[in-house]
Amino acid sequence: MSWLVLILSGVLETVWAAALGASKGFSRAVPAAVFLIALVLSMSGLAYALREIPLGTGYAIWVGIGTIGTAVYGVVVLGDPASATRIACLGLIVAGVVGLKLLA
Repeated sequence: MSWLVLILSGVLETVWAAALGASKGFSRAVPAAVFLIALVLSMSGLAYALREIPLGTGYAIWVGIGTIGTAVYGVVVLGDPASATRIACLGLIVAGVVGLKLLA
């Protein structure tokens, strides 16, 4: 259960990061509210997962999921560049996250 909660919390990290950007410095109410709700849920889930998952592993996986999700959101929705170098670097993050889950 902790691993599922950790993964969902990582996805919520992507949600709050996207909402933070969309809030335009908290000047837009709906994205700011989505940011706050997703942030609280994401942090709460991380805290729950860390009761059973080692801190370094859990935090790295949570951040990795959020990083990948936010980068993919930026490319797909916001039109950020999708260069081969960028994709390769994101692949390294995925490899690290998978490695932590399987080997740590």
